[in-house]
Amino acid sequence: MEFKDYYQTLGVARDATAEDIKKAFRKLARKYHPDVSKEPDAETRMKEVNESYAVLSDPEKRAAYDQLGQNHQSGQDFRPPPNWDAGFEFSGAGSSPTETADYSEFFAELFGRMGGAHHADFHAGGFQARGADHHAKILLNLE
Repeated sequence: MEFKDYYQTLGVARDATAEDIKKAFRKLARKYHPDVSKEPDAETRMKEVNESYAVLSDPEKRAAYDQLGQNHQSGQDFRPPPNWDAGFEFSGAGSSPTETADYSEFFAELFGRMGGAHHADFHAGGFQARGADHHAKILLNLE
């Protein structure tokens, strides 16, 4: 996807005021409106002008655009798939595997709590929890 410079599309400077942006939008909307313009690409240009104005006229969207540039919309339309959390159960020490815990409990069990050792059992798709770590010294001769 090609980066669109919304400021360039509207013909305003990056430090333009909200009023300057509004004036530029109205001028271009009159010029490229499909009912008025005879230009062959008027509809496409009008869509670009509308998109630019929608971002630059909203202070939050404009701030995101100024900070992130072409990535200002990344993740905006993300919706997790249906049942994205199905099949994952977490049980902390002392609870049954069928009891599910909230996310804060999950992280507390995963990373431990202050002042105590805890363990956790993960039951996701039939995988067993990882076994104990083994440590050994190995001498390698690199010749």
